[in-house]
Amino acid sequence: MESIYIFYVLLFIVAFLYASVGHGGASGYLALMAIYAVSPEVMKPTALLLNLFVSLTAFIQFYRGKHFKWPIFLPLALASIPMAFLGGMISLDADIYKKVLGILLLIPVFRFLIYKNSEAQDLQKNTIFLSILIGAGIGFLSGLIGIGGGIILSPVLLLLRWTDQKQTAAISALFIFVNSCSGLAGHLYKGINFSPDMISYVGIAFVGGLLGSYLGSLKFNQNILKNTLAIVLLVAGLKLIFTS
Repeated sequence: MESIYIFYVLLFIVAFLYASVGHGGASGYLALMAIYAVSPEVMKPTALLLNLFVSLTAFIQFYRGKHFKWPIFLPLALASIPMAFLGGMISLDADIYKKVLGILLLIPVFRFLIYKNSEAQDLQKNTIFLSILIGAGIGFLSGLIGIGGGIILSPVLLLLRWTDQKQTAAISALFIFVNSCSGLAGHLYKGINFSPDMISYVGIAFVGGLLGSYLGSLKFNQNILKNTLAIVLLVAGLKLIFTS
């Protein structure tokens, strides 16, 4: 019984850290649940359900700030939505699932520790064909693993120089929302049960996310928060990859 309370505290901390740097946090919740041997059948829909709340809130804020770019978002989303549904219908072996999740956790580590937050100069025009390929690939992984795809899309957009920091956040937020809806629909079509545990996880993480987003935007040093989160994700990712 004591271990479940430790889990709840850690879940709150992960949600707090992610939200404090402007991310929804599905990959972090999944990593924690995987380490605590929660079944993928519970993990994936839980993370997707939570993403609906967090990502929509973030999108509204950035959209009001006029940072959203429809021409960049639409081809990515149109390709990703059906693939996220397909991915949501597929069940992976638990050990393979943890390995894939561990690898995906290393992407935001790269984003936080290596890619600096300087605004992109001379932004490049997106290409439809490449956008479709990127959207389809990320969408499938989103549904398969139970993430919204923002941790993969954000560094891709910045590296391709299609968007600046705030535009990336706005596009990623709505991308996470539509992929989470589609992936969750795939799970519902396949058949899932929303257990009492799932509701508890969502409630605790959502409260942690609200507090983190408020304090992170007003009080804390963003570089310290990002480095802390990167170290947490690095440890979790390596643990998932190299342990059964």
